[in-house]
Amino acid sequence: MPSPHFPQLSPARPACPGDPPATVRSVIDLHTHSRCSDGTEPPERVVELAAAAGCSAVALTDHDTLAGLPAAAAAAERLGIRLVGGCEVSCATDAPSGSAHVLCYFLDGTGSPLEDELARLRADRAERNAALFARLAELGLPATEDEVRAEAGGSDGIGRPHVAAVLVRNGAARSVDDAFARFLAKGAPAYVGKARVTVEHVARLALASGAVATLAHPGSLGLADGQLEATVARFAAAGLAGLECHYGRYDPARRAHLAALAARHRLVATGGSDFHGGYKADLAVGTGTGDLSVPDAALAELEGRRRS
Repeated sequence: MPSPHFPQLSPARPACPGDPPATVRSVIDLHTHSRCSDGTEPPERVVELAAAAGCSAVALTDHDTLAGLPAAAAAAERLGIRLVGGCEVSCATDAPSGSAHVLCYFLDGTGSPLEDELARLRADRAERNAALFARLAELGLPATEDEVRAEAGGSDGIGRPHVAAVLVRNGAARSVDDAFARFLAKGAPAYVGKARVTVEHVARLALASGAVATLAHPGSLGLADGQLEATVARFAAAGLAGLECHYGRYDPARRAHLAALAARHRLVATGGSDFHGGYKADLAVGTGTGDLSVPDAALAELEGRRRS
């Protein structure tokens, strides 16, 4: 698929006669997913939900792809909010059960070293998915490639949440979370790994591409506080720009703890809902589980970390 190209959007279009009174917006959401990867909503609907939640800006951060950005950009222009082009990349980690994810921002689909890496990762994902379908068949689990492709709306964005949804529909699991816990999570019987890059590598590629990289939901690393401190310090030295402190499922105490960690390593305290639609039904765009409030200042700080 050719790289999408879309214009960078200003935060809002000028007011026109007849417009309704402007909504005062003071929050942003820098972590959302659409049907182009492992969400259940089309890209334009994600933007509509952000506007309804009172966001001044929203980042679409589908896994390894920018395919949803043109549709999201059109919706953002229509609704007068800012779209930030982004993606999420799964990275290597030494933790036995943990996972590392990096969110990259300010990508525009015009070609860059990071976008070249995304193309390779998409090819690796296709190979992983073929191995995953073979593993499911070996285990006798009721999720065929055709069923999963239909769930995902095509082959390009297939991920484990789509497999989980089919397993639930066919009665093999009680919920998406149950399907992951019993079959699809790291270390579970149907888990198949895929080629992964390091956090440091993605951070460097982002900087070389005029973008910035932040560490998503740091708790997923599965590290104790001391180990997390050392790991974040290493990532910061490699060019990581921010830490997702204000995450949709974190409580206020955890968010404050991570914000202090970010400050110690001069990282931007970023945040987002991690919206996936029905696959993570407890998380809403803009508000997470209900109390999320990511300040506008985080986006301005991230922009200040970009290399021209």
